[in-house]
Amino acid sequence: MATPVQENLITSNKSYAANFDKGHLPLPPGKRYTVVTCMDARIDPAAAFGIDLGDAHVIRNAGASAKDALRSIVISQQLLQTQEVLLVKHTGCGMLTFQNSDATSIVEKNLGPEAVTAVKDQFGGDFLPFKNLEEQVKEDVAWLKENKAIGSNVTVSGWVYDVTTGKVKNV
Repeated sequence: MATPVQENLITSNKSYAANFDKGHLPLPPGKRYTVVTCMDARIDPAAAFGIDLGDAHVIRNAGASAKDALRSIVISQQLLQTQEVLLVKHTGCGMLTFQNSDATSIVEKNLGPEAVTAVKDQFGGDFLPFKNLEEQVKEDVAWLKENKAIGSNVTVSGWVYDVTTGKVKNV
C-alpha cells in the first residue's frame, strides 16, 4: 500500500508526464553551470534562481556544503562540461543550530551505538555544521577555488538566500 506521499508522487507525475515535452534536452546542462544549495524545503532553486529545465545542475545537501557536494561538482565539470559554480546557503539554516556532538547524541539515542559507528565509518562523524553563515559561504568558496579537483578556469561565487524575503545577496 502506498503512503500519502507516494500517492502524491504518482498522481502529480501523471499530470506532469501528460504534458511533458522536454525529453529532447541534452545531458549536459545548457547554461553550463552548477548550483550547490541546501536541501531546506523552503528553497525552490528553479523559481528562486531562475533555472529552467536543462539549464543547470542543482546539487542539494544539508547546509549547501561544498565538501559534501565535491563528487557531484567534479562529475558536473569533468564529464558534463559545466564551467561555473554558484554556492547558495541561506538564512535560518538548521546547520547553524547544532554541533557534531548534538547530532551524534541524537543518532545514538534514536538508533543506537551501531548507527553512530556507521556515521563515523561513512563520513567521519562530521555533520559539517557551522556557526556563521557568511563566513561559511566564504570558506566554502575559498575551499572550492583552492581545490585541485576543480579546474582553475571554473568561476566560483558565494551567495546567501534569505528565506523570509526570497532575495539573494553575493557574499
